[in-house]
Amino acid sequence: MIQSLTDAFIALQAWLFDALVQPVMFALGLGSFVELGFDGVEFVLLGLLELAVAYLLLRPLEALWPAERWAARRAVRVDMLYTFLNRLGIVPLAVFLLLAPLFAEVESWLRFHDLLPRQLEDLLPALDHHPLVSFLLYLVILDFAEYWRHRLSHVFRWWWALHGIHHSQRQMSFWTDSRNHLADDLIAGLWFAGLALFIGVPPGHFIGLLIALRLVENLSHANTRFDFGPIGDYLVVGPLYHRWHHALDLPAGPRYRHGCNFAILLPVWDVLFGTLYLERRWPATGLHEASPEESNARDHFWAQQKLGFKLLWKALIGKPA
Repeated sequence: MIQSLTDAFIALQAWLFDALVQPVMFALGLGSFVELGFDGVEFVLLGLLELAVAYLLLRPLEALWPAERWAARRAVRVDMLYTFLNRLGIVPLAVFLLLAPLFAEVESWLRFHDLLPRQLEDLLPALDHHPLVSFLLYLVILDFAEYWRHRLSHVFRWWWALHGIHHSQRQMSFWTDSRNHLADDLIAGLWFAGLALFIGVPPGHFIGLLIALRLVENLSHANTRFDFGPIGDYLVVGPLYHRWHHALDLPAGPRYRHGCNFAILLPVWDVLFGTLYLERRWPATGLHEASPEESNARDHFWAQQKLGFKLLWKALIGKPA
């Protein structure tokens, strides 16, 4: 049965590529990147599959066991738009069209100068016979890097100007995972893909690693009182753990000046670097807006994109936000 599902997936991927993607790529003069385009179709299909799994598992939790009950769900709609733009591949495709030639040139230069990093399997040959162990090791490495990307996005004022849009949602749900300024998405994509290239993540692992992290992020943003318990919450990031990261009023003290609970998958990074805060109550989420413009932009896609660039410019020229 699994083989039949795999064959059907590959057939659908090939049909979509031949009928829709390949003609567009040739029309745009990107014929030399058709292999990457074919992989892009796989990325989109797996993204849709991931979204379906997240909806089927998390929406019932939100409905039956919510952290908050809302009179209206209008504020969630913009997060749904972000999610579909991301999972349908519109944002990744735009990034691909802009950066594929650059990545190809960089990879070609690295290969020519014999500078491509060695994979874990080269350093630990036994991993060739244990692909699951190899996958988990890459997952830990990338999760560690994602902790620092996330933490730094709160530290640098210019980066927070973009990332703050993710935190402005006061009706947080599993859709909120994809609520990001497009420029912040671009930075995150470059960070993740660049590191994966640098440490030699095999192509077969890359999409699986990305989806594994995104599914955990869907869960951690869900509007549900589900958690992993007093011990489990220190082992895997869950809704209660991450809700404190989005808390409207953060814990007091200099160690939490830029926030808390930056981990994506493993809380151990917050434990090691002193950014953990966990209290067994469910705080309100969002930001205290500093202006009517920020408040009005909370539920509007284009207003959020415009506001992000405006705050970014103010941060770069040193003007008070």
